[in-house]
Amino acid sequence: MQRNYELLKSICIVRLSAIGDVCHAVATVQAIQRHYPDAAITWVIGRVEHSLVSDISGVKFVVFDKKRGLKSYLDLRKQMMGKPPYDVLLQMQTSLRSNLVGGIIKAKRKIGFPVSKARELHGCFVSEHLPETEAFHVLDVFKHFASGINVPNFEARWDIPIPPSAIANISNWLNGKSGHVVISPSASNIERNWLPSRYAAIARHCFEKGLVVVLTGSKVEREMVLARNIEELAGVHIVNLAGKTNLKELLGLCRFARLVIGPDSGTVHMATTQLTPVIGLYAHSNPKRTGPYRDQATIADAYTPELVARKKSESLSLWGHRLKGASLMSQISTEQVISLIDQTLSQGWYTRDLPSQY
Repeated sequence: MQRNYELLKSICIVRLSAIGDVCHAVATVQAIQRHYPDAAITWVIGRVEHSLVSDISGVKFVVFDKKRGLKSYLDLRKQMMGKPPYDVLLQMQTSLRSNLVGGIIKAKRKIGFPVSKARELHGCFVSEHLPETEAFHVLDVFKHFASGINVPNFEARWDIPIPPSAIANISNWLNGKSGHVVISPSASNIERNWLPSRYAAIARHCFEKGLVVVLTGSKVEREMVLARNIEELAGVHIVNLAGKTNLKELLGLCRFARLVIGPDSGTVHMATTQLTPVIGLYAHSNPKRTGPYRDQATIADAYTPELVARKKSESLSLWGHRLKGASLMSQISTEQVISLIDQTLSQGWYTRDLPSQY
């Protein structure tokens, strides 16, 4: 029986993490908003991720802080107590933690991933699965959640505000000039980091092209150490902002950049939300699934040739398949990335000017 989706008045989204996946989810949530402008949308999200999207219009956020352990679940249960069931809950994450979160929330329907993409008891916490789909990139699979509640197919769009204070700080760091290159060298897993000497080589190349080079990273010590090593090895002027930015400032750095370069990390997906060209460095995960959504043509891909070399080409079609190995990223050569840099810079691109007033 065809369901009457026009009656949807309350929608709950469960997507706690990570930064890149939250960026993908934003495009889906905002498409749902456009189709159901009168629906009340609640998004249960992680604490860190919330700081990036907290000011998105028309969404009520419920913050789940995993660092609080069991208390985080009890807090969520207390917040949800007495609330009427949501018309529909979209369980857009399959980790056990997020599944448990979804289990606490009352909803008339709970829609989960297709069975082939379900993990960690996902099926125990949803009332129905999306039908199987040929969609492979994470964002395209997320779009499937929207189509599951009759949202027409849409081109991914993002509207994530950047506060004036963040733009002011960026302007101070860059002397009011945009058009820089962001190199975000660190991934959450150190195996996914490229070699410092090769990061330094591409930084020198960009500098010699007349571009300001900006290094970014979190306040985690190993990320700041990596950035300092790259800066020292490059031997040219670099604006090292590792450990100095919050997520809104990082988003702004991506917005006003000419190019963003990095491994599989949140930064490359943040750049995608700002429509800034990206060069992704991928060896451990399939870039067709987790690569920069708009820049599949400028990915330095060591993942695919490694699978071919291992005679495991059939794994290219497995959703979520990952490779392990501390040396895999070394298969991406400096020359390969420099070629992608030159290719990207040769294409016409309108660099946004930093506002003179905030």
